[in-house]
Amino acid sequence: MKRKRTRKKKNKGWSNLKKSFITLVTLVVLAVFAWFEGELPLDLPSPFNGSSQGVDHTITFPSDRYPETAKHIKDAIKAGHSDVCTIDREGADANRDLSLKGVPVKKGKDRDEWPMAMCAEGGSNADIKYITPKDNRGAGSWVGNQLSTYPDGTRVKFVVK
Repeated sequence: MKRKRTRKKKNKGWSNLKKSFITLVTLVVLAVFAWFEGELPLDLPSPFNGSSQGVDHTITFPSDRYPETAKHIKDAIKAGHSDVCTIDREGADANRDLSLKGVPVKKGKDRDEWPMAMCAEGGSNADIKYITPKDNRGAGSWVGNQLSTYPDGTRVKFVVK
């Protein structure tokens, strides 16, 4: 005698399939959102963060230690500035002169540049923001330490967490 399948089994199977599909769609949406926000370090070009193609290294900037600098970097990248720094130590002084030209000094504040003066992407088009000296100088020291072993011409992607 043959057994008939009940509707409950079909509905339960369909229900499990729907749950799996919803879970998959949710994960894809979260991954895409994280990628667009620069929080998922995929080696893919992002229309909002520049491109990581041809990048030699990726470093994660610690926003918990240097919050003002981190916010400035994130804001500048969202505004269209590069998230990649091509190290050019010899060009740093000229880039700094170009980027800070016409930006007055403010007592108790540093003028932070993104991209940094030591990056080939820096210079006249850099984004400038006034931040506290402690945050700016600590961040500069941290970045200098991270990049100290890399030669000029190295392309480094910055990811702010």
